[in-house]
Amino acid sequence: MTMDNAIAAVGHKVTLIDRGRLEITGVIEVESFDENTIVMSTSQGGLTVQGEGLHIETLSLDGGALKVDGTVESLTYEDRAEARGGLWSRLFR
Repeated sequence: MTMDNAIAAVGHKVTLIDRGRLEITGVIEVESFDENTIVMSTSQGGLTVQGEGLHIETLSLDGGALKVDGTVESLTYEDRAEARGGLWSRLFR
C-alpha cells in the first residue's frame, strides 16, 4: 500500500472550531502556505484554506493530519482531477 492509498483509507475529515482552530485529516501534501492561504492536496481533492494569521501548529504527513490556528475565512475544494496536476499545472493552465 502506497502512502497516498494509506491516507485515502484513513479518510478525510475537517473540524473547524470557532473559526479559530482547524483540524484536517487525509492530507497528502501541503503545497504552499503563508499567513493568509494554505494550499494542500487531500484524499478528497485539493483544498485551499484562506484567512488571517494562519499558522500551521502541527503537520504529520505520515498520518495525514494538519492543525491550523488563526482566523479561517473560507475552505475551497478543487476537483480531484485538477488537484492531481499540482501547483505548477494550475499556474500554467
